Amino acid sequence: MPKKKYWSNKVTRTSNALDLDRGVFTWKDPQKIAASLKKSAETSTRKKTTSFQSAMSMLNLYINRAGKNLDPKQKEILQEVKAELRKLFGKTSSQSSI
Repeated sequence: MPKKKYWSNKVTRTSNALDLDRGVFTWKDPQKIAASLKKSAETSTRKKTTSFQSAMSMLNLYINRAGKNLDPKQKEILQEVKAELRKLFGKTSSQSSI
């Protein structure tokens, strides 16, 4: 039986927009994950949108594509990362459309 290929895994590993720290979405500290995503987004010269949108989009892509295979505890941590990203970028929930 051929091995399944998941394009979402490839995107998170080889994204042309952001250079992510290895295993960033498996870390347990929401603040550390958010800081890493912010740094990656701000230093990228290949992104096509704002740093905030790029970081949030990569996070959402990972959460959505991991789907039912994402450990519930890790999903909870990643949901907290969204709030941390908003804080780091000075956004409030009402300002953000993501």
